[in-house]
Amino acid sequence: MSTVTSRRARTVPDLPPFKPSLVKAVFRDVTPMHVSREAALAAASVTRTLLREIIDGAGRAAAEEDRKKLIPADLISAIDRNVELEVGDKWYDHSPTFRGLTGDLYDAEGVLVPLRERRGSRKPSAVAGAHRFEAGVRKLLRSRGMAAVPVMVRDLDGIASFFLTGLARNAAMVVREGGVKRFGSVTLVTSDEAAPPPFPKDLVGALSTRTGDGRTIGRDDVLAATTMQLFGGVGRRALTEAREAARNTSTD
Repeated sequence: MSTVTSRRARTVPDLPPFKPSLVKAVFRDVTPMHVSREAALAAASVTRTLLREIIDGAGRAAAEEDRKKLIPADLISAIDRNVELEVGDKWYDHSPTFRGLTGDLYDAEGVLVPLRERRGSRKPSAVAGAHRFEAGVRKLLRSRGMAAVPVMVRDLDGIASFFLTGLARNAAMVVREGGVKRFGSVTLVTSDEAAPPPFPKDLVGALSTRTGDGRTIGRDDVLAATTMQLFGGVGRRALTEAREAARNTSTD
């Protein structure tokens, strides 16, 4: 690889690895509302930020054991070390990586619920569509200078699919309700750490009440949905990068 090509490759993280068409397909699985291109780009950027944080955390765990390929144990380690990354909870029942960690589920009669019933129906869902994210996941891994075993890629696929599906549901809710009526605030720090700043007041105020028609999901609707899905430093970085991506797109 030439020096110029290598330098260009290092700029790849600036571009969301998931195409707007893929993001819109996920939204169509959730809502009949129209999704603007700006909204799709924002959703792709937010998903990219989350996966990058997970991959980097897993990479640090692998480096401690002098391994070059990420394995499922690294994913668990990354989530254990940073609760802000624990967003794939609905994926856990479908993944061998987490199956032993979620515990058994019993019904009201005290009978063990079989895994297939815990997984829910077989209708098209985030699980059925998870494979669509493989190319983007592999691209993101390469951009971070990492590789992963196939089962780790599958887990990242699943987390991306469930997260983006949840983001689509929340964005649709923002449109229906005319904005975000209540913003959560969760801050986890140790006694010797300074609390990180909350979401900027100007952003919270701007997203509290939406404008526009009730049939189209726009960029700000996705940003509002992001505040419902992510928190802490990961949430702030996701919002900042999504807004930056939108500005860069508008100047292209």
